[in-house]
Amino acid sequence: MKVRIQMIVESDDAQQTSIVEDILQLERSALCQEELGLTLLEAKQFLQGVQQTLVDEQVKEFLTNHATCPHCSRHRGRKGKHEIAYRTLFGKLTLTSPRFYDCHCQAPGSKHSSSPLTDLLVTRTSPELIYLETKFASLMSYGLTVSLLSEVLPIEEHLHTTAVRRHLHSVAERIEEDLGEEQFQYIEGCPYDWERLPRPGAPLTVGLDGGYVHAKDQKSRTEGWFEVIAGKSVPAGGGAKCFAFVSKYDTKPKRRLFEVLKSQGLQMNQQVVFFSDGGDTVRDLQMYLSPESEHWLDWFHITMRLTVMKQMAKGMSAELRAKKASEDSLAAVVDLENHLESLKWHLWHGDVFHSLKRIQDLEDDLGMIDEDPANKKKLIKSVDDMWSYIYANQRFIPNYGDRYRHNETISTAFVESTVNYVISKRFVKKQQMRWTQRGAHLLLQTRTQVLNEDLRKTFSRWYPKMKWDDGTMSSKQAA
Repeated sequence: MKVRIQMIVESDDAQQTSIVEDILQLERSALCQEELGLTLLEAKQFLQGVQQTLVDEQVKEFLTNHATCPHCSRHRGRKGKHEIAYRTLFGKLTLTSPRFYDCHCQAPGSKHSSSPLTDLLVTRTSPELIYLETKFASLMSYGLTVSLLSEVLPIEEHLHTTAVRRHLHSVAERIEEDLGEEQFQYIEGCPYDWERLPRPGAPLTVGLDGGYVHAKDQKSRTEGWFEVIAGKSVPAGGGAKCFAFVSKYDTKPKRRLFEVLKSQGLQMNQQVVFFSDGGDTVRDLQMYLSPESEHWLDWFHITMRLTVMKQMAKGMSAELRAKKASEDSLAAVVDLENHLESLKWHLWHGDVFHSLKRIQDLEDDLGMIDEDPANKKKLIKSVDDMWSYIYANQRFIPNYGDRYRHNETISTAFVESTVNYVISKRFVKKQQMRWTQRGAHLLLQTRTQVLNEDLRKTFSRWYPKMKWDDGTMSSKQAA
């Protein structure tokens, strides 16, 4: 059996001409499972044929319209022509782009010329291909993105990892340009204006946390990583959104967070609850965004520090008992463990004053131990760090017990998963790459857009005539 596939192109001119082009010819023998319907190779050849025929007619019509002056309909002289390459989802196209002189009715005596097709196709890559490259490169490595697209689309060897990375960076930079300028504070209006606003929605809960990425150009082992801040905003009755940035590279972190909250319908009279680990970067980031905001220290990070200190105290106790240390040292270790429990109790109830006193008691207990067990120096340092940590964040320590009893959030545990799927899965886990701060920051912007399912909306705003298939897999399922 032979099947001949043709394409008929009908023009809209007065003559109603039509062109018949042979696209693909298939041959089939006896029916077998492998040759039922189109194969992937035949589908690629079919798409390439349809693409080439359609593009030839589109370019022909476009150049015909530009070959005459739109004002006087006089034929424009040609200076020459050159070929340009244009990459699409269905292969690389080589197009002939002629240059036309400007008409004398608009510029008498001018020898200026222009190439309409070259001026139109500025990026030399179709927006849909850039979209797919950006989407999949945000979810997986650049190499896997090239392999995937080359496997299912007729683009073959014309796609390279360098081009994919360059296109993703250009998309991210355009997103950055759309973001707006950074401001010290984003609170607008006054209490009188806020009272006249519509009734706000449910409170927004925002969690902020940090992760680390391998640095490419480290000067020493201590500079082998750089910090990435990730966050998640969770409304009471809607979809959560995440954001991320490289803390030492980003110049607009507060604007970035504000735009996320704004996209979720933030009003100046709406309550926003911020939870963070208490670091300097995230502590400053969340300020002056909303007049109704609350800022609390994450209970998870407090208990994590206390757990480490308890484990070291238990190790010291076991070691001192094994060495048959003095009664004073053993009694000091018992007091140490009791004071750690007391410290946790006071912090749980938001009693910062007595919490700081308990930390000072821990220092006294450690000073009473005459021996030098293995964990003593580490525990002394941990106690000092704990005092500095609680003192610096004392304004942000609530009554966790009261919040817990009223089913209110006390921890950024929901942000830990955000750090995992925003940062770790793409930058750290099973990844051998080392990153520049710029490269990581730009990739984070497209990755969060994909995970928030906003990348399609962004491309629709940039290219209003792009058509979409509503049946595509969600980005979160793909991640």
